[in-house]
Amino acid sequence: MFRKKPIYSIVLAIVVLVGALIGAIVLRPRLDTHHFIQSTTPTLFFHGYGSSANAEKHMTQAAKNAGVTNTIIRADVDEKGEVTLTGEIPNGAINPIVEVNYQDNRNADYHQDARYAKAVVTKLQSRYGFTKMNMVGHSMGNMSILFYLLDNAHEKDLPQVQKQVHIANHVNGLEGMDLPDHHRVDEVTGRPEEMSASYRQLLALRDQYPSQQIDVLNIYGDVKDGSDGSVLNSSSKSLRYLVADRAKSYREEKMTGKLAQHSQLHENPAVDALLIEFLWGK
Repeated sequence: MFRKKPIYSIVLAIVVLVGALIGAIVLRPRLDTHHFIQSTTPTLFFHGYGSSANAEKHMTQAAKNAGVTNTIIRADVDEKGEVTLTGEIPNGAINPIVEVNYQDNRNADYHQDARYAKAVVTKLQSRYGFTKMNMVGHSMGNMSILFYLLDNAHEKDLPQVQKQVHIANHVNGLEGMDLPDHHRVDEVTGRPEEMSASYRQLLALRDQYPSQQIDVLNIYGDVKDGSDGSVLNSSSKSLRYLVADRAKSYREEKMTGKLAQHSQLHENPAVDALLIEFLWGK
């Protein structure tokens, strides 16, 4: 009788293990194939100045909870541009998401930020063979994306950007840094009255931005003073002049209310809904 105890222990362990596996499968969010495209194209999220991938999690988890994807990995970039991937994108994974994390997160050299972005892109391309991607940025993360596109405009071997989302972008300057003295912007064309030094560099996108390839969504917040509390709306809306004429589509969305504040935009359920529909909606 005493000899049977090890057998009982083994059986019990197997039952517990099987139960845990079944529980994991049951609790795993189901992909919503009815409302969302079933694509293997990855979406890369880029955080802002002094921030980290934690600022991306509200948005990425909202996508997962909605049934967009079951695959979220992280890409850490060190000061040398070396990329470490945490997690795995299984073969055939639907709508995989990559949370990008810059260790050098206070570098306002936008060309360097673009090199960090490229390091992530080429790492993913080498590992998984992607030929297309989406890019989402918050605050300075937008500059990573724009300068990546500027600095690599002629590199045809890189994955093609399909959809591009800008949240709280400061493309024509940030108060206390490079904000021009005159802030007005043409409401039709998006052309700013005065341009910051970085904006003048980005003017080349008017000729080099991929023609009729990228759908662009530009989200900015207004806390009833023409800004999101950190970035003037006129700066955010100046994006139109750089890309709208060559984009496949260009759309602006203004957020209002308490969660329209600069750092709250990436914690805003209304922003989550816009992102999800724009990036993955059928």
